[in-house]
Amino acid sequence: MTIDLVFITYDRLEYTKLSLASVLADPSEQFSLTIWDNASTDGTIDYLRNEVRDTRIKQVVFSPKNVGQIAVLNQVWGDSDADLLGKLDNDCIVTPGWSRSLAQAHQDIPELGVIACWHFMPEDFNFEKASHKIQQFGRHRILRHPWTCGTGLLVKRETYERMGPMPGEGTTQYWLGMARAGYVNGFYYPLICQEHMDDFRSKYNRTRWMSFEKAYKTTDSWHRGDVRNYEDWEHMHKRILENLLTGPFEANYYYRPLWKRVWKRAMAALSTSKARP
Repeated sequence: MTIDLVFITYDRLEYTKLSLASVLADPSEQFSLTIWDNASTDGTIDYLRNEVRDTRIKQVVFSPKNVGQIAVLNQVWGDSDADLLGKLDNDCIVTPGWSRSLAQAHQDIPELGVIACWHFMPEDFNFEKASHKIQQFGRHRILRHPWTCGTGLLVKRETYERMGPMPGEGTTQYWLGMARAGYVNGFYYPLICQEHMDDFRSKYNRTRWMSFEKAYKTTDSWHRGDVRNYEDWEHMHKRILENLLTGPFEANYYYRPLWKRVWKRAMAALSTSKARP
């Protein structure tokens, strides 16, 4: 199956170098890669122009302004004729070979919607908590959940076309709508990990050499107002992780009025509010 990946950058050059190197690390991994820079000002543009070379890179787009991630996805995915579409952010280090495993799962599971690499630390996974959500599909196992992270993922182009362009509210709601339409979403199991460098436990996290505000001010979490310090980050991390491990995988569960409070709690870390339990 052919694969179109889009790698989105916005500043944080040191992250981009590590992340992009991991994407291109395995020369046997076959895909077409679009690199899209959202108006970086920290040397990222010069790096992409002068230092990045790989035959799998289809195009490098230098946007004159930051158009956000959803606009990039709709433009690049909407123009693609590949079998599978993928998204990568410049703050995650992927495991080489990740796309082959996810692509094979898509080929073997017609009803597979979005499938992603695990974006938490390996030690964050708790099998006892999550075992009820791990399901077998032929020779593959999926840790099911209505939505996944927004990076290190693949989705069928025909599914994207069927669901239509992403609305402005982001990937989470889009994946949830996909699951509600009957698609199987989740994380490949055994987990294929990607190291999220914005996790302050990562040895690459920027807070090791700069202030928290400077390190996180370009992130979506900062712009939404969810994260202003370590305590905010830990709170958001725990809430999302607990939902991924223990929350129901049935999409309609999050729509039923009886569970409205549960839905709000699960989504609090991704909303624009500063809700606290």
